[in-house]
Amino acid sequence: MTVAINPSEGAGGLATTGGEGRLDNVRQLFRASTAHSPSFFSLSRAGGANGTVDFCIPCNPYFPTPAMFEQLARELRGILTYYPSGADTIAAELCSVLGLNPQTVAMGNGSTELITWIDHLLVRRSLAVPVPTFGRWTDQPMETGKRVDMFPLPEERGFALDPAAFVSFVQSRGSRTAVICNPNNPDGGYLPRQTVISMLHALIDLDLVVVDESFIEFVSSEPQPSVAQEAVLLPNVIVLKSLGKNFGLHGIRFGYLVANPALARRVRDALPKWNLNSLAEYVVFALKEHGQEYRQSLQQVHADRQEMLRQLSKLPGVTAFPSQGNFILVKLPEGVDGALLRDRLLAEHGVLVRECGNKLNSSSSYLRLVVRPQADVARLLTGMCQVLYGSDWYVPAPVPAQSALPAGQESPGYWGA
Repeated sequence: MTVAINPSEGAGGLATTGGEGRLDNVRQLFRASTAHSPSFFSLSRAGGANGTVDFCIPCNPYFPTPAMFEQLARELRGILTYYPSGADTIAAELCSVLGLNPQTVAMGNGSTELITWIDHLLVRRSLAVPVPTFGRWTDQPMETGKRVDMFPLPEERGFALDPAAFVSFVQSRGSRTAVICNPNNPDGGYLPRQTVISMLHALIDLDLVVVDESFIEFVSSEPQPSVAQEAVLLPNVIVLKSLGKNFGLHGIRFGYLVANPALARRVRDALPKWNLNSLAEYVVFALKEHGQEYRQSLQQVHADRQEMLRQLSKLPGVTAFPSQGNFILVKLPEGVDGALLRDRLLAEHGVLVRECGNKLNSSSSYLRLVVRPQADVARLLTGMCQVLYGSDWYVPAPVPAQSALPAGQESPGYWGA
């Protein structure tokens, strides 16, 4: 029997229900994962991913298209059989798609590999970063003995970063490296491009400033949000990009950085020659053929985000924070334990969510929910209502699918550097 939480009564403990064996296996995985959620494959082996709707991993749900996956499947034997080209060949093709100078780019086996090399090669003594944010920006430098100066983002300001206050914090602490995640993970907070450029000039005396733009392709508030073109002209700036999120292909593991030629070369020269796999090469060389599908996918994510935010904001006691990423941060009703809610949603409704209790300057009162199609959101909200309120208090009305973009219309961020 399911026992729901009434927000007015506090958590009181989310009661257990059927599927207890599977739930215990999944709980163990989440307890063992101290910094990040367990992988989809770990959950699948534990019986917690079959038929699951994933609101945890921030992928683009519309790209690649089914036709692209079918084409990939036809080519899979050759892709997995043969060695890939060297990273320089793959990077040159990516730069031709993005309109970048290859001398200003280094490609990595995921943005996390590049974060590791940035830390080893370029971070001296200390690093300043707003929190909460992506965990590798705090964990990686601490693992190598650096001092990490954490600048708390206040909930009362919607976790918005105050640029002047952060610059002052960096200078007063004497931090030698600063990191700005834009949009930020997990709250989706975004700083306008010109604001970031002003911050870069204010921090020009630092050893290094990293602007992590892993989710920049999902920004819709201005047409050209990236500062990569400015980074190549500055002596101490790296812009980090993740291709897995906007291309919906986390498993391939590829990302890149943009910087002035000297900085980019330092990282590029340290990377193994074959650090990119054949799947990454295949996808990079296929990108030119699928620009229209990619534009449409971003446009659909923008529309889905707006509708999902509207619907989440209607839930009693739930606060949904505005976002420019492909995810939305929500604060749960007073007293509700997000970890227990996560377990119940997975066990009873087949919905996987990201509870933020293991993020610095966050707690289990918060969930990060990936933007997904309306049918999936209906399943999420139905499950949340049944667990939180004990009823179908709110069932979203179906929303018509977004129509295709008119010919020639480009979504913000299309192939943007």
